[in-house]
Amino acid sequence: MTEQAEKPFLYVVVCAAGIAAGVGELITAAQEEGWEVGVIATPVAMNGFFDTAAVEAQAGRPIRSAWRSPAGPRPFPPPDAVVVAPATFNTVNKWAAGLGDTLAVGTLCEASGLGVPIAVLPCVADALAAHPAYRDSLIRLRGMGVRFGPPFAGEPGAEFPWKQALDLLRR
Repeated sequence: MTEQAEKPFLYVVVCAAGIAAGVGELITAAQEEGWEVGVIATPVAMNGFFDTAAVEAQAGRPIRSAWRSPAGPRPFPPPDAVVVAPATFNTVNKWAAGLGDTLAVGTLCEASGLGVPIAVLPCVADALAAHPAYRDSLIRLRGMGVRFGPPFAGEPGAEFPWKQALDLLRR
């Protein structure tokens, strides 16, 4: 009898953007491709930006948004890859600056340092995307090997490219 190989583990980092309500699409696509999924959300995203109960049920594990105590067990295994979707102006800038003040951003800083593949689907309004700090953050993160999907500003009727995150990981 052969042992079944463990599935690769994907961290999905969810930020506070209105489009976050569709994150189940990404989870479904990842699971269909054989990923186990653990969701980490920014504290603000936990306040009504997506259906946390539905996402926990879909992923089969609790969403993380706060630091665990040092003596507490690790709720997720180490990631084989990370997707940040939707990625907001605030999260991108804090991550690029190394400001790991939330579990979500701290996880991104650590994953970057470990060389874990990271795909990002930004959701940033055009006015914020034009800010020099954001442009500098994209340059810095790309220089660290982070893979970005196309800009998305939440245009009416536009579809957020959830599944493209998995394509970016395959590059």
